[in-house]
Amino acid sequence: MGAFESSDDSASPLLRPLSVAMRREELCSEARDMVADLAGWKLVRQDDAACVLEVERSGGLVGGRSRITITVSGPDGIPSSTLSLKVESSGLFANPKAIAREFMEPFTRRVC
Repeated sequence: MGAFESSDDSASPLLRPLSVAMRREELCSEARDMVADLAGWKLVRQDDAACVLEVERSGGLVGGRSRITITVSGPDGIPSSTLSLKVESSGLFANPKAIAREFMEPFTRRVC
């Protein structure tokens, strides 16, 4: 089992929280759309008021399942938001950082 949480201290920009000039609700909607576009990713629960998405990713036989929590924070009505990820993986060869990159790379292209 492995875990990863995005942090400002990460060497890779794809592993840091992503700050963009979008309203919090818009960024959360874009994240929800991105999850729907990724193969093997499934939205399990969403909290629209808190802008939190709980996602499950199937990693196949050896990759196991991963639980991803996507959190969008920012002030109401102001176009300044930050998206953070937390990945918890089970499986023999699970790689939580690779799972975070799998979401963040296309998502960054989508919103930046």
